[in-house]
Amino acid sequence: MTHPSGRPTPGAPSLVVSPVPGIGEVSMGDDVVALVVSALRAGGRDLANGDVLVVSSKIVSKAEGRTVAAAVRDEQITAEAKRLVAARRTPGGLARIVESAAGPVMAAAGVDNSNVEPGTVLLLPVDPDGSARALRADLARQTGLNVGVIVSDTAGRAWRDGQTDFALGCAGVSPTEDLRGLDDTHGQRMEVTIRAVADELAAAGDLVKGKLTGIPVALVRGAGAFVLPVGEDGPGAAAMLRPAATDWFRYGQVEAVRWSMGVDPSAVDAPTVPAGPVLDRLLRVVEVALAAPSPLVGVAAPVCAVNVEPEGLFVVPELPGDPVALGALAQRLAAAAWSEDLAVTIRLEPRGLRVLPALTG
Repeated sequence: MTHPSGRPTPGAPSLVVSPVPGIGEVSMGDDVVALVVSALRAGGRDLANGDVLVVSSKIVSKAEGRTVAAAVRDEQITAEAKRLVAARRTPGGLARIVESAAGPVMAAAGVDNSNVEPGTVLLLPVDPDGSARALRADLARQTGLNVGVIVSDTAGRAWRDGQTDFALGCAGVSPTEDLRGLDDTHGQRMEVTIRAVADELAAAGDLVKGKLTGIPVALVRGAGAFVLPVGEDGPGAAAMLRPAATDWFRYGQVEAVRWSMGVDPSAVDAPTVPAGPVLDRLLRVVEVALAAPSPLVGVAAPVCAVNVEPEGLFVVPELPGDPVALGALAQRLAAAAWSEDLAVTIRLEPRGLRVLPALTG
């Protein structure tokens, strides 16, 4: 089938997805392609034109020497993060979702301590698409075949529990299939459908790879319609990254509220998971509200003190006389409370604002 514009639109392929055992532990400087080819042949199998290899980013990172000491994990997460999306305190420490230096939005910038030597952590490849291109070129040199390569990693997803593998990098594989402009089986024109082919192949590979059994590579056969000709690596997985300008969910709930009030999310401690005591959350609400700069030129931010009364209510005395500043403070308290899953009633009393909390979630 061919799209009216001339774009190829492969039909539904019949796939065979197989694990590639026997690769063993990978160390810095190892030839990943030679290890994969050797493991395939030891298992009585060979590659064929149009095959796709799904390679765990872990062995790519190990071969590229991306191992660092676990003691500097937090510092490495900061160094590998381009933008904080969300942060929460957990029993295990500070959990951060960030836009990683490698491109995707991921937990901990992809810095991982699973399937590595104790006392170390692994960073993502510096250039995942570049790593995939290098692997594809090595495969062509060593086998003479046209094989697509996907460098995969694992991530969670908004709105759904559980993790799945996705294409961190790819070469020689069309990362997406654009079906916009085609008619469905009922003759209706499709307007938004772009299939994430590389991610789907990565997820299929993860079903046979073994995070607990030491199998970091999968062979996908039958997806040749998505494999590009020799000499064409394609745009890579970077083409699938959504720009911030079109991302409806670029920040977490708490972080979006804090940025909207002019407060750097990292300037106030992150909320906890699970949610902490109401009193702790309310103290953080007031801290955020008072940290926000004045939204009005010529009107100073209020200077306030915070009292915690026996019944757990908050009083913010020393309020400014300006009613606009007073109203701005009340609105900031309400917004900051919402970000903590709290509803509040704010009452103006002779000695200040009284904040009465009600749990909403």
